[in-house]
Amino acid sequence: MKKKTSSGSRAVKLAVIGASLAGLAATAYFFFGPKGKKHQKQTRAWAIKMKGDVIEKLETARNMSESVYHEIIDSVAAEYKKGKKAGQEEIRELALDLKKHWKTISNTARTAKRDAAKDAGKVIKKAKR
Repeated sequence: MKKKTSSGSRAVKLAVIGASLAGLAATAYFFFGPKGKKHQKQTRAWAIKMKGDVIEKLETARNMSESVYHEIIDSVAAEYKKGKKAGQEEIRELALDLKKHWKTISNTARTAKRDAAKDAGKVIKKAKR
């Protein structure tokens, strides 16, 4: 007997991947966009590492909502404040900047989920034939 997989769990995985990609895209825009040269000079290694830690935690999150996204950013920021890897104000500003990207991430995740649902419907129709 074949093991049934729900298209919902697949959609959630795709949504998390989409959210991660959106975060990477926002980071790329930050460094390579119109003010990229200025940002590259100002950014320190800890900021890049902090963004990477946020993305790692996003990938492992099961359910994604705005509150979960904000909690992840706050927890990573607290770790960086505790480790004194940067100034308190710089960490707070970076955390606020990352929180502003929720709309982009949620829109990307929604699109990925919708596309996954369409693909699942096509697979089911083909399987019934």
